[in-house]
Amino acid sequence: MGVIVVNTKAYKEGMGENLVELSRIMEKIGEKYEVRMILAVQPSDIRLVSQLNIDVFSQHVDAIEYGSHTGWISPYAVKLAGAVGTLINHSEHRMKVEDIAKAVEISKKIGLETIICAGTSEISKAVACFSPDYVAVEPPELIGGDISVTKAQPEIVKNAVDSVHSINKNVKVLCGAGIKNGNDVSKAIELGAEGILVASGVVKVKERKKIIEEMAKAMVK
Repeated sequence: MGVIVVNTKAYKEGMGENLVELSRIMEKIGEKYEVRMILAVQPSDIRLVSQLNIDVFSQHVDAIEYGSHTGWISPYAVKLAGAVGTLINHSEHRMKVEDIAKAVEISKKIGLETIICAGTSEISKAVACFSPDYVAVEPPELIGGDISVTKAQPEIVKNAVDSVHSINKNVKVLCGAGIKNGNDVSKAIELGAEGILVASGVVKVKERKKIIEEMAKAMVK
């Protein structure tokens, strides 16, 4: 089953009623095309959409156990709020290697799925050693831009897939950075990715339903 992960970041269009509307659109299209829809939201928004029929991920967790950690994001709190997984090491919230490993370890222990973000194929290979559920390859310079990584640097996606699977064939690879339309999705699948990670290309556009449906169709062709 293909996977579409939509990261709402801290966009106004991805909060409150806008977020609920997006969740419902993704839910319906996911069911129609049998594509797994994952919505990565700010921790404060998890409970708002966790009751809907969509997989909700936190955008981040810190590598902490229970204790005195004021202001940090607890994996345990994220789980209790209704999340089924989390992003780790997004380029906008990078983590130390030891913290990535610890965050994955804690998440596995409590039943949270993990998507580790990586900026290069080399980093993708390195973090595959931690056995996350997914590695999302996203060159930072292309995130939020108008050119998809599948067009600008397709070799990064192909190399990431090969590198990750050389370490652990069970780790799925997602393609991110600049994904805007069905053609970008088709190319990502052609390069060996099993899904995409997208943000502004869905969250900030006016015709969300049209774009998400276009992406889902491309994924199941």
